[in-house]
Amino acid sequence: MSNYLAIATVTSVLGQIIGVASEAAVAGADVTTQRPGTQNGNSSGAPGPHVNLYLYQVSPSAAWRTDDLPTRDRNGGLIQRPRAALDLFYLLTFFGDESQLEPQRILGSVATALHARPVLTRENIRSVVRTAVSADPNHYLAESDLADQVELVKFSPVPLNLEELSKLWSVFLQTPYSLSIAYQGSVVLLEAEGSPRLSAPVRERNVYVEPMRRPVIEELLSRSGPNDIPSAERPVLTTDQLVIRGRGLRGEDTRVLVGGVEAPGLEEVSNSTIVLSIPAGVQAGTRAVRVVNRTMIGTPPTPHAGVESNPKTFVLHPRITGPVNASVQGSGNQPRSGDITVQLSPEVGRTQRVTLLLNEKQPPANRPPRSYTFEAPPRTQPTDPEASASITFSVSGVSQGHYLIRVRVDGAQSLLETDSSGEYDAPEVEVP
Repeated sequence: MSNYLAIATVTSVLGQIIGVASEAAVAGADVTTQRPGTQNGNSSGAPGPHVNLYLYQVSPSAAWRTDDLPTRDRNGGLIQRPRAALDLFYLLTFFGDESQLEPQRILGSVATALHARPVLTRENIRSVVRTAVSADPNHYLAESDLADQVELVKFSPVPLNLEELSKLWSVFLQTPYSLSIAYQGSVVLLEAEGSPRLSAPVRERNVYVEPMRRPVIEELLSRSGPNDIPSAERPVLTTDQLVIRGRGLRGEDTRVLVGGVEAPGLEEVSNSTIVLSIPAGVQAGTRAVRVVNRTMIGTPPTPHAGVESNPKTFVLHPRITGPVNASVQGSGNQPRSGDITVQLSPEVGRTQRVTLLLNEKQPPANRPPRSYTFEAPPRTQPTDPEASASITFSVSGVSQGHYLIRVRVDGAQSLLETDSSGEYDAPEVEVP
């Protein structure tokens, strides 16, 4: 590949080829590299017969532009030097005594030379650089390495019709047209500096062929114990087991993700059924279950990313554990206010929304039961724990009475069940 001096080197070598051809056609003809419209870039004030070589366009090479991809790995490390592949477009304008047809004679000689030798050879490039450096050791081409580029630069004429030629010369405002021809040079490969990370050589190749069989979850069931009958109607608690039923569930290395948390151990795995306990760290609310069948490849075999099943959702209900700590005070018939602290399982995340639900138990027959809802204060401070099992609610405006307690976390409510006698089996609090 070549460094940033490649474009200037191509122009210099091309100018040397054109200069030799021009001198052969008209004695004393030389080459300039000015913008058309400057003193030596057009026929006005020109020093004599000459060719003006001007780089008017640079565009990415369609054939080489993606050849270096990828240049970095997934961690951002450099695996090979980034390379820019460019095509160069030159405008050659010919000047001289029109009565002697000098521009046309020079054009014919240059076109013949470029047709006969359209490739910049490595020796030609080194010769031009060597000549420039011998005349001036500090010459700007001294560090050029275009001769080492893997692909040689080739030139071909660019066919321009009258409309394209008019558009090209209209760019050079107030510059009269002169006899000209365009050439394209392909390809210049500019390589950025950097030290790629070299990987260890491949010692052994392993080829694996596997069918694209994706596991499918058809049903999620819950059971409260190993001997309990799984049911789709039973609410799911952290103490329950999940039963996954579907097709193609078992693989070489089968894993189950519950709410993004991997289940540490699967109690039963088959193609149609997987049984597991709710892993620690799964928060209450609507959660998704996925089965991941990883592929064992390599020497020695190690698990790699495989195929995932469709997601299947369920609602994990919170559970109030331990006694409720209530500190609600008031006097007379005035509404009471204070704090109520409950212990929850699973722990509540910092960003989860938690609501306390109070329902009056055994109200008088002459009025409907009272009910209240209170939001827990937001836990967004940096000092707040990521997850907490203890949540304190500030309550106010609560009338005296006996209340059943429920908690709602991200839309999932703790259960309010009845025992064998028909009484509610839920935590209670008395507001004196």
